[in-house]
Amino acid sequence: MAASRIVALAVAAAIGLGLTGTAAAADALRIATQPFPLYAPLFVAKQKKWLDEELAKAAPNTAVQWSSFPAGPPINESLAAGQQDVGFLGDTPALVGKAAGLDTSVVALSSDGPKSLAVIVGGGSPIASPKELKGKKVAVTKGSYAHHLLALVLDQGGLTFNDVELVNLPVAEIPPAIVAGTIDAGAVWEPILTRYESQKAVRVLADGTGIKKGLLLIVADNGFLKNRPEQAKALLKAYKRASDFITANPKEAAELISGDVNLPPDLLTQVLQRMHYDPVIHDDDVAEVRKTEQFMRAYGLIKTAVDVDAFFNRKPAVEAGLQ
Repeated sequence: MAASRIVALAVAAAIGLGLTGTAAAADALRIATQPFPLYAPLFVAKQKKWLDEELAKAAPNTAVQWSSFPAGPPINESLAAGQQDVGFLGDTPALVGKAAGLDTSVVALSSDGPKSLAVIVGGGSPIASPKELKGKKVAVTKGSYAHHLLALVLDQGGLTFNDVELVNLPVAEIPPAIVAGTIDAGAVWEPILTRYESQKAVRVLADGTGIKKGLLLIVADNGFLKNRPEQAKALLKAYKRASDFITANPKEAAELISGDVNLPPDLLTQVLQRMHYDPVIHDDDVAEVRKTEQFMRAYGLIKTAVDVDAFFNRKPAVEAGLQ
């Protein structure tokens, strides 16, 4: 079943049960994240207790409830079920959720990095350009932000999804499938990318450089934003503190959160240095998400148009002193 359909059903069920935006007590901040360095400042803020500090100042007695997911689509389902207040996910799954009826807003960026997502092939593969993917088995996690990258890379070779045998796989299964020879290529992101590239098991055919910024978003339930704005501002302040810390101390940050993102500190340092973690939303970020939305409608990943400009809500960041 399509990801957008699953989320739509979950949204309908949540509305029927009266769950959306109301399930948590006022003293709980529920955060849905993924164990990837794409969200590194969140883990730094957690380890440094900076989120606890900011919450203690702005919203005393707030407990943080952490939930970890393997990708963005199940975060949407959890948001739809009223189980989360804030989600950290890519632009594509964020748009899937919004198009399916989630009452959410983008309040900040988690990160961006064109080299943090890529189409890969086997280390010894003869495939040397996107056009050579024609007729090949190519995997992607459908509805992930790498889905859009794959379309853009294929376009560079004069191809579309119709020119390849598309395989829907969880991102963690894509490199092993390439190594095993059951697929020819796949679209992945960090830390999967660096982990397998460092072993020379795979190589990058093309990354997002010049075609996709690789935006990761911080999305919040609108009911949460309305009823508990101080918690939202505290989260953004802690995230900004951690972002600045990573920029100034990438090696120390890597040591600190290596376990959170399942990547050795030496490799994680490389990843952190190729990422940009400033949460401030800029106009070109909104324009980038607009392009993603257009792609998703063109390929049927969403059926309902999303007003991208309205989807972005800069007010929490402004009130937190970020913008």
